[in-house]
Parts: sequence; C-alpha cells; structure tokens
Amino acid sequence: MAICATDRSAWKEKSPPAARPSPALFDRAGYCQIGTGSSPMAAAPSSEAMWASSSSSLPAGGGGPACVFVIPTVPRVARSHAWDWAALLLLVAADALLNLIEPFHRFVGAGMMADLRYPMKSNTVPIWAVPIIAVIGPMIVFVVIYIRRKNVYDLHHAILGVLFAVLITGVLTDAIKDAVGRPRPDFFWRCFPDGKAVYDNITTGVLCHGDPGVIKEGHKSFPSGHTSWSFAGLGFLSWYLAGKITVFDRRGHIAKLCVVLLPLLVAALIAISRVDDYWHHWQDVCTGGVLGLVVASVCYLQFFPAPSDEKGIPHIADIYILANGSFRG
Repeated sequence: MAICATDRSAWKEKSPPAARPSPALFDRAGYCQIGTGSSPMAAAPSSEAMWASSSSSLPAGGGGPACVFVIPTVPRVARSHAWDWAALLLLVAADALLNLIEPFHRFVGAGMMADLRYPMKSNTVPIWAVPIIAVIGPMIVFVVIYIRRKNVYDLHHAILGVLFAVLITGVLTDAIKDAVGRPRPDFFWRCFPDGKAVYDNITTGVLCHGDPGVIKEGHKSFPSGHTSWSFAGLGFLSWYLAGKITVFDRRGHIAKLCVVLLPLLVAALIAISRVDDYWHHWQDVCTGGVLGLVVASVCYLQFFPAPSDEKGIPHIADIYILANGSFRG
C-alpha cells in the first residue's frame, strides 16, 4: 500500500527501512509521488518518490496530500534517456565516417601472396542479413516478452542496450579495421582480377590494378565485422534470456542453458561462414567474437543486474529519475 506523509522527518524516523521492490512490482506498478496538482509530475516541496502497486488505493477522507500514480510509458522512459538516444545517433555517424575513410594499406609483397590467393566468393550471410539476425531478431524476442509481462522499462532498456552493443562494437570494429589494414585471404584476386601479378622491382610490393573499391575492402580483414556484430547482438540476447528464465538458479535445468546458448551458436555459425567464404582469417573471427561478446556483456550489465542476482528486471535508478528529474541515491 502506498505511504503518504505530510511530515517528511516524522516519516523517516518511524518508517522501517524500505525493502527492495519485487520483480512482480515492476511488472504491474507505476510509481507513487507525494504531492498535489493536476500534473502527474507535480510534486510538493518535500516530495519523495516511492514504488507502490497500481492496485493500491488512495488515502480516504481527503486528509493530507494524495499519492499520484504515474503509469510508465515508452515515450516517458525514452525521454529520461534522451542523452543515451542522442549518443546512439553519434555512434551511427561515427561508424558511417569510418566506412568512408581509406584504410591503412599494409605492405603486401610477392612472398606473402601464398596465403592470399584464395578464390573470391560471395557472402554466405549477406551484409544486410546481419542487422536482421543480430538486432531485429533480439528485438522481436523483447517484444514477445513485453506482451506477456507488460514491463515498459524492460522493453525500453533491452532495445536501448542491444542497440548500444551493436553500435559500439561496430565503431570499434571499423576503427580497428582502418588502423590495421590487414589484407583478406582473397586479396590476390582483388588486386589482380585478371590473374596477372605485377610487383615493384625493388620492394617486391604489389602494384594493384583492380577496382579501387574492391581493393579498399580487401584491406579490412581484421577483425571480422560480421562476427563482432553477431556476437554483440546475439550475445546481448543470451544475457537477456539468462535473466528472464533464471538459468543460474542452481536447479540443474539443462534445457534453460540450451536456450541461452542457442543465440551464441547462431553467432558462431556466422563467424565460421566468414572463414569458409575466404573473407577472413581465423584470427579475425576469433577477435571479432571476443570483442562483440565483451561489449554485449558490458552493455547488458549497464541496464540489467547479473542474471544470478535478480530475475532480469531493470536497474531501479530510473524510478527516481522519472519521479524527481535526477537520481539521489
């Protein structure tokens, strides 16, 4: 039941320590803010934001200020994270810029071509399919869970978290690609599409006469972007599912573990396809996988507690941000 007090100091002395809200409370509750006024966000000078069940009743008799329930909505929660959404736009711009930059053209000599003569093949997993698998796919899972639990915070944080995971990973991946400039396994055919190799007489360096765009892409082998994006998005989904189905409840349900590992298996298969298509060396996909999984883990823990601690509900700080405009822990 919501607690309303006209005397803040008296309430602090007599009230027992507040218990942490249960996961069910997040699923069915708004927050109660002490104060009067027509606006849900209007507060008395001594306002305190507290969680209260949406089924709680208001104080009878009209004595004292009323508790006003503010039902969370996606726009309201999104506004409290306006700077986060702005940061996402900056990441998109940064990644676009990195793709326009000419990568470092690492020296490639005649003696190095033995490992760079693999045939050019089309992508088993097209580049346009990666965002669908690693971003849209997890979002569909988030929406399905939202339809069942009706938790706006969970939906918003999950979407924001997976977008941060893939975009941060994308910026790091493309920045490393441009800086390293490692040639792809099929670099010979990118450099000499007619099969007639031409080398510098002094340095034995390649004198490419292929399409400049194809050659530019040939210097972006390390790390694998397909792999890093896949492990970022699907790795985040694995963390999310682990929290939702409480995979670490120590009850020995192997089926739960299989559900959590399934997205990682899909990401691993995408990584293997990059080696099979001769677009990447094995070191490229291993590094990309680790990079994506690390970023996914950091982003998940930024918005959700560890699955072993809670049932995957979002961090509580947003409650106070929405109520008071800032977090006072």
